[in-house]
Amino acid sequence: MVTVVSMIGIWMAEVYLSMLWNLDGRGFSELSHRLPYWDFTNLWAGSRMAIDGHVAVLFDVDAYRAALRAMFSPDLQNQEWSYPPSILLLGVPLATLPILPAYLIWTVGTVLCLWLAIRPLKLGAALELAIVLSPAVIWNSVFGQNGALTTALLIGGLAVAPRRPVLAGILFGLLTIKPHLGILVPFCLLASGNWRAILTAIATAVVIAVATGLFFGFDVWRLFLTETRPLMTAIMEAPYPQPYQYNAITVFFTARAIGLGVAAGYGVQAIATVVSIAVAVWLWWPGRQVSHQERVALTAVLAILATPYGYTYDTIGLAVAVAMLAAMTSRPPRLILAVCWLWPFVGHFFTWGGYCVAVLIPLFLAAWMLFSIWTRSRKTEVSGEPSMA
Repeated sequence: MVTVVSMIGIWMAEVYLSMLWNLDGRGFSELSHRLPYWDFTNLWAGSRMAIDGHVAVLFDVDAYRAALRAMFSPDLQNQEWSYPPSILLLGVPLATLPILPAYLIWTVGTVLCLWLAIRPLKLGAALELAIVLSPAVIWNSVFGQNGALTTALLIGGLAVAPRRPVLAGILFGLLTIKPHLGILVPFCLLASGNWRAILTAIATAVVIAVATGLFFGFDVWRLFLTETRPLMTAIMEAPYPQPYQYNAITVFFTARAIGLGVAAGYGVQAIATVVSIAVAVWLWWPGRQVSHQERVALTAVLAILATPYGYTYDTIGLAVAVAMLAAMTSRPPRLILAVCWLWPFVGHFFTWGGYCVAVLIPLFLAAWMLFSIWTRSRKTEVSGEPSMA
């Protein structure tokens, strides 16, 4: 089964990557109909504009699109700058290079960060390889996205939080480049009473914000709040379906897909967020009968359920959960784990077909892990065995 699933994953990765780099006469990808660097184009080009002293262009949609077309191709499809300006601190060094080597450094470098982040979980070389070469990571690379980096910051911070709270706080502070993926972090730290990590995270976030202002002008934060944030809200609340929504994997997008309006979608998402926060608090409360590795993996899954805005390239945490279940279950149901591992490659096919079931996999994994932890905790309390935490 493992061999078969691995072969399927390799084959699908080869298909997607070959389509991505099969270019037409304009240099556009057969897969995306854009430049093959896809979303990385925004980080690289936006950082180039910042280097050239045109950072304000990032927050003017029409001017930004015109600048992109002048930089790459007049046929380039519409793209938007969607990041907090602090990500420019990462993008500017890369933008001093041509886009292809910058893209390769970004992709390989962020996957390396992911590998370093999962090392403390002590899953073993085979499962670590299954994570860093998982469909979620490949899909992240296809999109030129930052999912490997944000997952590394989230899981890395959670993994070292009890032993190295200062390092954890720094990683959480860096996660503010994509803050909606860190919704659960404050609640985990508060529940565990990890004040050093909390204070370090706040200090790191402040330092990043100030450094961004010093390098690019403090007005970028005002422009981000008044221009970029409303733009991204409008994109998130756009009528369903939009092409980009086919890779969405959150409760909010699923609610929209089944016909609920924006307000009702937010209502359903609010329930999912509150439940995720409650589970995270319970999970991180001192004395729980749970290993720290399980606590980290389940929190990474809950992070997807807690945010209204997330896509398949943000689901690398699911691969970590699959690896954890494979390692800790005496007779793991390999077919079920295989489906969960392959899901980022196949989930959008169901959405295209009108079956909006993408969110079911994180829901299933979260329920499975929580039930396992809960039943083990109850048995331990009855038998009087010592805590695993």
